[in-house]
Amino acid sequence: MKTLKKLSYCFLIFWFVLSAGSIASAQTAEKKSLTLDGAERVIAAAKGYAAKVKAPGGVIAVVDAGGNLMALERLDGTFAAGANISIGKARTAVLFQKPTKVFEDIINKGRTAMAALPDSFFTPLQGGIPVVLDGQIIGGVGVSGASSAAQDEELAIAGAEAAKSFGADPPMTSSLPVSYFSKSEVDEGFSKGAVLFDGSGGRNYMVHTSRREGPGMVEVHTKDTDILYVLKGSATVVTGGTMVDDKPIAADEIRGREITSGESRKLVPGDAMIIPNGVPHWFKEVQAPFLYYVVKVR
Repeated sequence: MKTLKKLSYCFLIFWFVLSAGSIASAQTAEKKSLTLDGAERVIAAAKGYAAKVKAPGGVIAVVDAGGNLMALERLDGTFAAGANISIGKARTAVLFQKPTKVFEDIINKGRTAMAALPDSFFTPLQGGIPVVLDGQIIGGVGVSGASSAAQDEELAIAGAEAAKSFGADPPMTSSLPVSYFSKSEVDEGFSKGAVLFDGSGGRNYMVHTSRREGPGMVEVHTKDTDILYVLKGSATVVTGGTMVDDKPIAADEIRGREITSGESRKLVPGDAMIIPNGVPHWFKEVQAPFLYYVVKVR
């Protein structure tokens, strides 16, 4: 009898533990969150779409589920105020769990009292979209500064769509087209020096068929890494050191008169060189025609 009572008592304790665990599970749920890698993938998707539609600019901001900024990128040509506006759109989308166009439409229809909400967390302008993963809102993306409010929203939607691939295995195939250039096209490019591939489709590289007939200015590409392969002629290239009379000539491009205390190398056919972004380089002497491929990677 005592043994039976002990078994019954143990069973009751066991049942209580299992029940408590079940109750705790019922009262909590797995919460997904947006990582920095995920935020960067959202921005990359929005940037890729911007390149596809040739958007003139835009600032892309991504916030987490609490409306805190995680990542931001400002495309060339975008007005300075775009950063704060895009952050506001992203924050509004996630905190109110709706695209910001919903609130812009409500205000336009006469409910102007909504516009009095503090702009620190409410920006009722089209271009903010919640980022959703498995039915949960894990963040928001906002875009400002594209060609129109509608295009702001298109870029934001493209960014938010990236969340559909979070956690999925990377694709084994690519939808990007293969680029082919015939010998005649390549020869024509080398005859005068030309861009063979311009990086279209949102890709982060370009290919140049480059030709030099003489020395050039010192160059610094602040974002592009140059990968060189020599086909014909020779050149003395100076890298590193200190630029003299340097000045910007375009976005992310700096030129100078010469380099002091740099490292010199003579390049001949078959040689290859990688010049990281931000490193000064100068074709100081050239035996013409100097023909070489340049792959620019950003």
